Amino acid sequence: MEFIQKDLSQLATEVAIKNELSPKHVLSSLELLGDGNTIPFVARYRKEQTGSMSDESLRLIEEDYRLLLDLESRKQTVFNTLNDLEIEDETLYLDVLKATTLKEVEDLYRPYKPKKRTRASIAKERGLQPLADMILERKNDHEIESLALELLDKELKEGVKPLESIEEAYLGASDILAEKASDDPSLRDILRKEYYGHGLIKSHNKKEEDSVYRLYYQYQEPLSKIASHRYLAINRGEAQGYLSVSIELEENLWLRQMIHYFFAYGKDCLAEKILNDCAVDAYKRLIAPSLENEIRNDLKQKAEDESMKLFSLNLNNALMVPPMSGYTILALDPGFRNGCKWAVVNPQGGYLDAGVIYPVEPFNKVEQSQRTLLNTIKKHGVNLCAIGNGTAGRETERFFANMNQEENLNIPFLMVDESGASIYSATKLAASELPNLEVNLRSAISLARRIQDPLAELVKIDPWSIGVGQYQHDMNQKRLSTTLGGVVEDVVNRIGVSLNTASSSLLSYVSGVNKSIAQNIVAYREANGAFKSRAELKKVPKLGPKAFEQCAGFLRIADGKEPFDNTSVHPESYKVAKLMIEKFNLKLGQKNQVNPDELVEFAKEYQSGIETLQDIVEAIEQPGRDIRDDFPSPKLSSDIMSMEDLHKGQQLTGVVRNVTAFGAFVDLGVQQDGLVHISQMADRFVKDPTEIVSVGQEVKVTVLEVDVDKKRISLSMKKN
Repeated sequence: MEFIQKDLSQLATEVAIKNELSPKHVLSSLELLGDGNTIPFVARYRKEQTGSMSDESLRLIEEDYRLLLDLESRKQTVFNTLNDLEIEDETLYLDVLKATTLKEVEDLYRPYKPKKRTRASIAKERGLQPLADMILERKNDHEIESLALELLDKELKEGVKPLESIEEAYLGASDILAEKASDDPSLRDILRKEYYGHGLIKSHNKKEEDSVYRLYYQYQEPLSKIASHRYLAINRGEAQGYLSVSIELEENLWLRQMIHYFFAYGKDCLAEKILNDCAVDAYKRLIAPSLENEIRNDLKQKAEDESMKLFSLNLNNALMVPPMSGYTILALDPGFRNGCKWAVVNPQGGYLDAGVIYPVEPFNKVEQSQRTLLNTIKKHGVNLCAIGNGTAGRETERFFANMNQEENLNIPFLMVDESGASIYSATKLAASELPNLEVNLRSAISLARRIQDPLAELVKIDPWSIGVGQYQHDMNQKRLSTTLGGVVEDVVNRIGVSLNTASSSLLSYVSGVNKSIAQNIVAYREANGAFKSRAELKKVPKLGPKAFEQCAGFLRIADGKEPFDNTSVHPESYKVAKLMIEKFNLKLGQKNQVNPDELVEFAKEYQSGIETLQDIVEAIEQPGRDIRDDFPSPKLSSDIMSMEDLHKGQQLTGVVRNVTAFGAFVDLGVQQDGLVHISQMADRFVKDPTEIVSVGQEVKVTVLEVDVDKKRISLSMKKN
């Protein structure tokens, strides 16, 4: 039977149905992406063709489309193999064609898939297939025994071990039937549903010692209810040798299905006895181990999917923290034995000074450290302090707060998430940016710059090093890299990038700009001075017409020759934008009222999309706008310094540092973040913590419990 590949239109329709979208818009989107357009460009400048799909929606349909292509490719491979095997089962071919998942295809193909030598294949070599068929047909005892005796004397191929007893013949026939059952797609599907409906995941401790996995030492939970974060925790505990894990189904549930499959209801005859034993063997030896592996892979995939969404949301929120411009910043990168690294940067992020002090244990050089910082603050006019939240972070914060109060400095300070700062400090990029500075001091400068412009600094390190969730190292690293890289790309292009100040790291995330082109842009800028217009980009080596089309609208030039170069208006729309200014008397930087009906008429007259025209009006009103200004700014100093300062019932304001599937971790200004469990997030049932909080959000909490020894703080956001 011939396999007919589905075309783009058919696949687009399937993607549209799955995601409840317009087939026309999905098809247009896939065609645009197939033509080499980037997702940010399509989302921003081709809204008429996509139905104004967001970056997230475009990535989703692209992923679904790739999965369908993989499915079609696998179907074709299976078709070719079945044809090569000269299988003439039209129903089988049609079932493969109708399959909607790889799992269905693999179940259908399983009986024909080449296998290593198995107990069943050996039994077939020994001529036991007729005996197996006879047992399955429930022939009478005499007929089965007679055939078995005949097979004992049958001449076999050279190298094939002859049968030695009638019992051995029955066991071989049973092996054939067991494999047949294991390969049956209908039976596997029935048992798979039993597992997901009634199965349990169980874990037991393999070590007597205490560990973070103690909760799972004697643990079981229905598969239908296991939360992703709990499954990932169990998985990690198993990988680290603390847990043994199994997927189990009650015997009466699987045995009932196996007995029904073989129609073996316990009648007192030879066939029934063999089939009853075969039912148990088929399940325990072949089906259960196979389904357990499959289910665990499915659980891991589901957990990864949910975690990826959470990581993406956390990363998006971390990157959208507004810049704090205009400050000369003193940054403190805390440490105990290796000291506290400090650095000062000017309001433009330029390096001014750096060094090391030892204000905390084990050296406690408090007075000397204070003198160093006081001289530095006076010399450079420091007006903000950033303190890393890692090892010795709270002790260093307490040291600075005391100095700040004793000396009446009145310098605001805040804690900064230092995830990835040490990684950046050892990169080639850091060496090129700060060539005359020791590696250990570069991380302090990175912390300062994270306050001035979080996005510009965080793009210098790999997205997965930013610390946006639990179990990052348990994820598929390639997929994690792609997913989080996509988040950074979306954020960068939503905000827009200053063409004359952006680093090559930031530029490399702009639509249509790769690392090589980004470096060429910076090199051109250094050789020729600041860009005067977007059009000048065309002179950059390797930045061709396609790349210009993709990137130009996302790059900004303040005080350039063309005012539109400092807006999100794409150069392809400059002509129509100028006509709009003239037609509707629009003013740059002012609120403009445009009659919707007149805008529709204008769109028809100049054959422009109404969505594009609406975006142009908005861009004209707010040239150079930074959308991060709509998000909450970082929280400055706190008078809460340690866990000992907390007590039950205390009401505080904190900042969400991380969101997980089971709750949110909140920075209160003490060494340990507090946990708001999902059950304490609101006076109602909360299914997903991201419905309530996001990274960087300021929240009001009540202290429920403080355990100083175990370093645990339980919080509530409930009002009642």
